[in-house]
Formats: sequence, C-alpha cells, structure tokens
Amino acid sequence: MTEFRDNRTAKTTGDASDGDGEFVEGDDASATDGGTAVRGERFSGGPARGFLSSMAADDRIFEADLAVDRAHVVMLAERGIVDDDEAGQILQALNVVEVEEHKGLPDGEDVHEAIESKVIAIAGDVGGKMHTARSRNDEVATCIRYRLREDVLDALDAVNDARAALVEVADAEAETLMPGYTHLQSAQPTTVGHWALSYAGALARDADRLLDAYDRVNESPLGAAAFAGTPFDVDRSRTAELLGFSGVVANATDAVAARDHLVEVASALANVATHLSGLAEDLVIFSNRGFVELDDAYSSTSSIMPQKKNPDTLELVRATAGDASAGLNGLLSTLKGLPRAYNRDLQNATPHVWSTIDAVTEATSVAAGAVATAEWPAEALAEAAGEGFSTATAVADVLAMADVPFRQAHEVLATASEDAEGDAPSVETIAAVVEDVLGEPMTAYADEATVAEALDPEANVAMRDSVGGPAPEAVASGVASAAEALSGDEAAVEGKRDALALAHETLQDEVSTYV
Repeated sequence: MTEFRDNRTAKTTGDASDGDGEFVEGDDASATDGGTAVRGERFSGGPARGFLSSMAADDRIFEADLAVDRAHVVMLAERGIVDDDEAGQILQALNVVEVEEHKGLPDGEDVHEAIESKVIAIAGDVGGKMHTARSRNDEVATCIRYRLREDVLDALDAVNDARAALVEVADAEAETLMPGYTHLQSAQPTTVGHWALSYAGALARDADRLLDAYDRVNESPLGAAAFAGTPFDVDRSRTAELLGFSGVVANATDAVAARDHLVEVASALANVATHLSGLAEDLVIFSNRGFVELDDAYSSTSSIMPQKKNPDTLELVRATAGDASAGLNGLLSTLKGLPRAYNRDLQNATPHVWSTIDAVTEATSVAAGAVATAEWPAEALAEAAGEGFSTATAVADVLAMADVPFRQAHEVLATASEDAEGDAPSVETIAAVVEDVLGEPMTAYADEATVAEALDPEANVAMRDSVGGPAPEAVASGVASAAEALSGDEAAVEGKRDALALAHETLQDEVSTYV
C-alpha cells in the first residue's frame, strides 16, 4: 500500500479500458495537474497503472474514438446540451488530436482517457464537456463496433477473393481428372473442378456467416452511458446515423455489457480457418504426391537440402486454425460468468478478436494466392484417378440400375476386388464373379461394353451428372451458381462499404459547420 501512495502521481501508459464513470465538472483541472481527465490524481499512479492500461493496443481504435467523439459532440450541440461555440472548440481540438495521431497522445489508462485529456489541454475547461451524457462504457463499446465493421469487411473481401480463385480453378479444370479420397484411401475418381467447388461452397457459407455477424455488429451502444442511460435529452438514433450504424442496441445495460457480437465474429472466423486448414492440408498432400505444382511465391526450400520445394505457406495457413480456435476459446472463457453490467474483464476480451481477424484474413489471402497460381498436371492426375480400383462403385451402380439389389452388387465388386489382389479387375473377372454370386451371366444385367466404360475413370466421372456431381456439365452448373452467389456477396460488401463512406462524409460535413 505504501508503494501505491508513493507513486500515486506516476503517469500511466495504456489505452482502451472500459472504465466506469461519466465526466464530472471540475475533473478537467486534473488533466493539467499531473493526473488524468478521468481519474484525477488519486488514481493516476502506482505499480498497477501499467497493468490496467490498454493504451498501446488501443492504437487500433484511435480513429474510431475520434469519430465517436465527433458524432457525440455534434449531437450534444444539436440538442442544445452544449452551445455551438463550445462544440466548435471541442471539435477543433479533436482535429489537432487527429493530426498528431495516436503517438501524440499523453499517457493514459486508455485511448479514450488520453484523447479527453488532450482535448482539455488544448481547449481548456470547455473540453471537459465532451464527455457529457456518456460513459467510457458506451464509448468503448461503440468504438469497438465501429472498427470491427471495417475488419469484418476486410475479412469478407479476403474470403470472396479465395472463392473467386476456387471458382476460376473449377471452371478451368472442370474436366481434369483426379483421384478422390475418403480416409485418405482411393475412393472414386473426381475432377479438380469438383474438388475446388467443394471449398468454394464452404467459403460461401462462411461469407454468409460474416455478413450476418456484420449486421449485429452494426448497432450503436452510444448514449447508453454507464449502463443506466442518462438524464440528458440525447438522441441515440442521431449518433448512430452519423456513425453509419443501422440502429441502436435498445437496452442500455445490454448495450455496454454485450460482447456476443465478438463471439459471433470470432466463431465465423474460426470456421473460415477450419475450412482453410482442410484446403491447405489437401494441397500439402497433393504437392507431396505430384498432383499439384505450387508457385514458387507460395513455397520455400530447405536451408540444407537444395532440391526441396516445401509448401511452407500452406502449412502456416493450416496452423491458423489453431490460432483462431484459441482466440474464440479465449474470448468465451473471458466472457463466461460475467455479471451485468460492465466489468474490467471486457478489456481483455477484444484483443482475442483482433488477433483472430488479423490472422485469418492474412491466411485467407495467402490461400487464395496459392490456389490461383497453382498448376495441375493433368497426366499425373488422370493416371492416379483410377488407382485402388476407385471405379468399383460405378460398376456396382451399373448392376443396381439393372435391378440388382445394391447390397448384392456391392458384394460382387468386393469379391472381384479381392480376386484382383489390389488391381482393378478385368471385365472377365467381374463377369465370372457376377455369375458365381448372382447365378446368371453378367449379360443378363449389363453388356461388357457398359461395364468396361464404368471401369474407365473419365467415363466414370461423366456418369455422375447428378446435381453437385463431378460430371463436367454438373461442375459447369456449379460454377455458374457459385459465381452468381459470389457476385451477390461482393455487391453486398461494396454496399456496406459505401454506406460507411457516406456516413463518414456526412459526419465530416456536420463537423465542418462548427469548426
């Protein structure tokens, strides 16, 4: 305790805590007397100050805080809570803060306190009116959502770019045979195009989840104050409009305490990372087997073995799933069991989302580039497509189409496979087994030409023309549908960016009437 008192005037270093407390007239003097605008001198020092601080991390929401401050001050002036001249002085001080950037702020517990202290230092006592009718609780909650919207849109751009790369591969390689696997064992022949569409579809759902999450992020908590509203005649809808939010979080307590939108974003990103991890694993395995040639830009070599070409970037993409999972689990663990309304634990919640969105967005861009620049050796892939008697199911289907119960057809092909001792059985071998198992010659069900065709990987793929199948026509249809969905999602993202840009211009125009 003695050490705390001895250091009570020490400066703090840090930024975005969600600390309680609205500005009280008279506290502004502390901003120039060795304390801070929020804490004064009593709570401005001590060894725990650095522990409490989030200043460095808050560089990320510096611009968001300026926007939130400006919208709040404009609203205060419009409602007559501060006069126009006072609003102009505050807004001019915020312009100075913006020019000097985050690095020009004084020490503070968080960026919100530091900006307020700087505004008071520039504008004098009138700067203390900036925080009227709000708390850092609703302020920081708004700043997080304001910045997170942009990050979600960046993540969506990366996901959509990856989808575009996959759709292009699917279109170009619609007829490129390749082996398909289950349990990493040869299963059925498919095509590179069909494989690429499988991941394009998964990422399309990820984009849907991120778009849905965006809509819930895009609600304003501003005006909720500490958690119980304010007696001032504020207009929450106006500040939401100026900041480009689609509406407000209605309940004031929910507005400052809610972080489920962070969970939703982190969860969607973890899903993206999981899909990317599977994509990366496939490409690592394909590279090992000579089924794909990755561009040098997405590969590396050994420091000692010069002949090596390693898929290092994709291995790191694969590892990102662990980072995303850790971020989501860390966030959920931080939020678990918190009472209403605000608790300082929330200061540690947001970094989990920042780190997750950064890691996943970067990994998605890398994966998209690797896919877009990869080459697919058609000859090697076609040769491998029929390995392990992967055409067996097609022959069984031929028999089933001739009214043989599928389980009996399955038995015929299983026996034929055993007789062939790992190789694809000949038509003659299959005919002998059919007669032995079914008691009739194979010609009673299918002629030799039909069975021979089913044994051919290319014809085998062509047979599978059901919706979503690997037949070239089915893949072409899938490409068209995927491209249409992608175009719609790209337009949705562009529309959201346009709305944010328009709100930013509107806020700047309103600010200019006071400055």
